[in-house]
Amino acid sequence: MATIQLVDVTKTFATPPATSTRRRETMSGDDATVPAGGPVHALDHINLTIPQGQTMVIVGPSGCGKSTLLRIVAGLEREYTGQIRYDERPMEAVPPGERKIGMVFQNYALYPHFEGHGNLSFFFRLRKATDAETEERIRITSEIMGFGFRQLLARKPGTLSGGQQQRLAIGRAIVRNPELFLFDEPLSNLDAKLRMQTRVEIKRLLQRFGITALYVTHDQVEAMALSDQVAVMRAGRVEQVGRFQAIVQQPANRFVAGFLGSPPMNLFDGVLLQDGQLTFGMVPVPLPSIYHAAAVAGQDVTVGIRPEAVRVVADGAPAADTLYLQGTADVVEPDFGRQIQWVHIRSEVGDFVATAPVDEPIFAGHLVKAALDLHQLHLFDSQSGDRLGSP
Repeated sequence: MATIQLVDVTKTFATPPATSTRRRETMSGDDATVPAGGPVHALDHINLTIPQGQTMVIVGPSGCGKSTLLRIVAGLEREYTGQIRYDERPMEAVPPGERKIGMVFQNYALYPHFEGHGNLSFFFRLRKATDAETEERIRITSEIMGFGFRQLLARKPGTLSGGQQQRLAIGRAIVRNPELFLFDEPLSNLDAKLRMQTRVEIKRLLQRFGITALYVTHDQVEAMALSDQVAVMRAGRVEQVGRFQAIVQQPANRFVAGFLGSPPMNLFDGVLLQDGQLTFGMVPVPLPSIYHAAAVAGQDVTVGIRPEAVRVVADGAPAADTLYLQGTADVVEPDFGRQIQWVHIRSEVGDFVATAPVDEPIFAGHLVKAALDLHQLHLFDSQSGDRLGSP
């Protein structure tokens, strides 16, 4: 197994044509059109360590540099600055075929004219391995992949379902006995049931062998299920690294707060007042004590709160340390796994998401009241997007 390090890695593409425009993300994660003419930084001074035997999942919006990072680690992209190290060994001069990597792609990348057996054995044919060694590795791989895998070896990829093709692609990566697994959105072409089954299979393999892995995905369920650590990327930079739940609970900035989580954090605009109160729309509320040292009087801030900390309530006596907002239910989504429903609410303060029991009769167009727990507020500087304080 190997520890993988990216040290100040920067990848810059050529200057776009002056007559065109390109898209760049704003602090909130939205895209903005900016004039062309400058270089495009696909990766911007990336420093990242994937510890030996751990799975690092890379998440971020489309175009943030996830797949470019993966290609550089694999050695498929050579034009960059900085260093890639495997166990402190610089890899710039090491060709991809000698890096002991197993790669699994979104589109499977199987050789269509080979049967499954030929796809697995091709690696050994290139290295002129003996038939005995080749067959032994294929036998071991078939046992690892489990029931039904051996039947795939006699069939060409075109006769297999998407799930079967991806199983074969994973087997082709395993047969090489890799020190590093690289996954580039391997489940995105599968339906929901196959995605879950294959995700479990990948997790089982990673746990069984403790292979260092770098996994790129858009799917936050995959990130939560498979990761030891998550790296959140935006516009070629790593915004935050940590365990999935820790990042969700303690986002480093407004972008991470509004990106990670399903649903992501509710975000509102506000202003800190001189007397230690926070204006929430037109409603003043006490500034949580944890922010007293970090906040500056008159500072523009964004207020964040997880949807799980907002609940739809009936009329009654108000509770302490709670902010109540009224609005109109816009969309109601049941979540039977957690026995709740997500209520999307429009209010004068802004749109937000609250929870309610799954069996509570709430419908679009209903006037509802939501309770926000003031102890679970997060504050972000509106200009920089950085988090204030350390709750």
